[in-house]
Amino acid sequence: MISFCRTLLCAAFSLAFCALFGSQAQAQTEATSQLASKGELRAALIVSNPVLVIRGADGQLGGISVELARALAAKLNVPVRLIPYENPARYNESLGKNEWDVGLAARDPSRAEHLAFSDVFMEVDNGYVGRPGLALKTAEEVDRPGIKVAVAQGSAPDGFLTRTIKNAEIVRVPGGLVPAREALAAGRADVYGENVHLAYQIAADLPGATVLDGRFNVVLMSIAVPKSSAAALPTVNDFVRDAKRDGSIAQFITRAGLRGVRPPL
Repeated sequence: MISFCRTLLCAAFSLAFCALFGSQAQAQTEATSQLASKGELRAALIVSNPVLVIRGADGQLGGISVELARALAAKLNVPVRLIPYENPARYNESLGKNEWDVGLAARDPSRAEHLAFSDVFMEVDNGYVGRPGLALKTAEEVDRPGIKVAVAQGSAPDGFLTRTIKNAEIVRVPGGLVPAREALAAGRADVYGENVHLAYQIAADLPGATVLDGRFNVVLMSIAVPKSSAAALPTVNDFVRDAKRDGSIAQFITRAGLRGVRPPL
């Protein structure tokens, strides 16, 4: 009798395991067909943001968003194709046009009309770098009459500061180190609002420029999918959760040498 009961218990366990495994396998197959309907994972990248993308001397793209895109494609068992956009404005123009399958960028409310967002994979501090000779010392001092704040057009800092700045003037420029440095060097802006990592790069490239103390926002980075693929988000979220749990994201951040950046708690 005991042997018979054990046999029944083992059989029940096997059936339950097979059902669970089969359900998970089916879910991943469905996610693959939704996220990689063309047989590859097309990953959109904003190459002007060094927190997300690092361009090597040979022109090859690397950095955390590239690492994550490749890892997600491997999970789905499909090849990856990187779709680079030179700045946030160009990335925004691509929304709703079926140019890519996943976008690794800021979880910006202005993009929610077209996109659904995964769990956050990285938090990024935003701060200001001031032009040479600027008397301001902290981020809290910036929003005052007569101060010109440059931002990358269409970026998450642009959206946040547009909603929150009351007294200073916003000056929009193309994204990236060179336009930011030129705006500050020419006196067209007093400060440039960006992620802290890029702020320090700008300061190092422009003698006399300084990074102000404090931050004005924390940007949340996630993997976006077109709303038509929102049903695949559980699979993407599982991937993000595993990458945080096994330390992969922390390793990517360390390898890229990023400042003011961390995995979410």
